[in-house]
Amino acid sequence: MSAGRRLAFRAIAFQAGATALTALAFLVQGADSALAALVGGFALVAGGGLAALVSLGGGVKPAGSVIGLMLAGVLVKWLVVFAVLAVGLAGFQLPPLPMLAAVVATMLAYVLAQILNREGVLRE
Repeated sequence: MSAGRRLAFRAIAFQAGATALTALAFLVQGADSALAALVGGFALVAGGGLAALVSLGGGVKPAGSVIGLMLAGVLVKWLVVFAVLAVGLAGFQLPPLPMLAAVVATMLAYVLAQILNREGVLRE
């Protein structure tokens, strides 16, 4: 597995942890709030995982192809995020605040993972 893909999946693990912690924090407000937090975090975790698979798969390619794959990965990520959030809000009538709080926490976990990687903490 390439180093980029490995680091991407480590960041996704951080995001999954942030999602679980956010859901636990919202559990005091009830099961619906905890479920909404899980859905919000899952949206970013699933989107990030698909983006990593699309963007970082396939070995060495020309620069134009790599840029196209990176853009496709970002597009896939945000389409998945918005689709999951829409299903959670409109389809299951979940409360929006826990869902958005989990999205923010999950995005911050991604930033933390990148900072730790830059500092050398996540390297092998």
